[in-house]
Amino acid sequence: MHYDVIVAGSGIVGLGHAWAAAKKGLTVAVFESNGRPEGASIRNFGMVWPIGQPGGEARALALRNQKLWEELGEAAGFPVENCGSLFLAHHDDEMRVLEEFAAHSSSTRMSLEIISGAEVLKRMPCANPDGLVGGMFSGTERRIHPPTAISSIVAYLNTVVGIDFYFDTPLTRIKDQRVYAADGRAWTANRIVVANGAYYKTLYPDQHREERLKICKLQMMLSVSQPNGWHLGPHMASGLTLRHYPAFNCCPSLQQVRQRVAETMPELDRYGIHVMASTTPNGELILGDSHEYGDDIEPFDKSEIDDLILREINKVIILGDVRISRRWTGFYAKHPKQMFSVKEVEPSVYLVNGFGGNGMSLSLAVSEAVIDQWETAKHWEVSNEPA
Repeated sequence: MHYDVIVAGSGIVGLGHAWAAAKKGLTVAVFESNGRPEGASIRNFGMVWPIGQPGGEARALALRNQKLWEELGEAAGFPVENCGSLFLAHHDDEMRVLEEFAAHSSSTRMSLEIISGAEVLKRMPCANPDGLVGGMFSGTERRIHPPTAISSIVAYLNTVVGIDFYFDTPLTRIKDQRVYAADGRAWTANRIVVANGAYYKTLYPDQHREERLKICKLQMMLSVSQPNGWHLGPHMASGLTLRHYPAFNCCPSLQQVRQRVAETMPELDRYGIHVMASTTPNGELILGDSHEYGDDIEPFDKSEIDDLILREINKVIILGDVRISRRWTGFYAKHPKQMFSVKEVEPSVYLVNGFGGNGMSLSLAVSEAVIDQWETAKHWEVSNEPA
């Protein structure tokens, strides 16, 4: 069979390209090695997170991405909650970073409020008051439930939009605008998008290697449903999170936060731990996370990492029920210098990868832009540093 566009990969990056192409009236097929989407797109917090993207083009894409999630949620029938985010500061240096960020030019177009510790407790009653200095509320972030959203998107694109899905169909080779499956079948397309995330070694491994992508492993947990009356509210990020997102690199006091953590809690840097929390429709809490890269990744999870995450979570919020119902590992591919990579590796074949942990926050807007500018997006770069 022939399609206008073939997409390899059914994560949110692949689904975003499929949706964007179909909105242009193009015929589309999506190929997935597994029986359903099982990668990073269903193993995350469900945070649509413009606050973490550096100012400039990445921030503009994130804000557009937010609008696209709302459009897609309405069309596919899954909730996109306007929850916002709340950064908690339990140290003076963390509070200074938040104040510097809110005052910096890169924070324009963001709905930010610097608030006192008392105001934090009004908006997030579960915040730990011990040592609480204050916080920063952003009204820009959205919440989805990843497993629900991804399955709803697949169903909508297939049954309503008319996109063909080939699950349990691993592609082994692409040549001359033709894709070949492991069972010998082949399909042709005018354009091909390879969006296979952490599993990029199966298609164009050399070209992916040229992008110097790094695999990241993270550990996350899900609490039991919290008791009646317990409420998280917005997405929660701690002061430790400031070390992780490049958006905050514009803040002079960030180095003090990094130095304090390195000197007093080097184990957190060793495992790339920063703590965040979000909630599910059933009242459970998604908790995490850690970051191990490249040769540091082992096939076995570390109970030490889970213990450290829970230790730090308990410093910033007070859980109603501390029991953990699920633990899991996620993997994603991260570009060392850019927010993502778009590269034409042969005529009309595009590799789109390297989003790191920003797939939910950027991919729909990036997909739309790639489809809109096929001819100019041959090697698209967006810096991971604030403008």
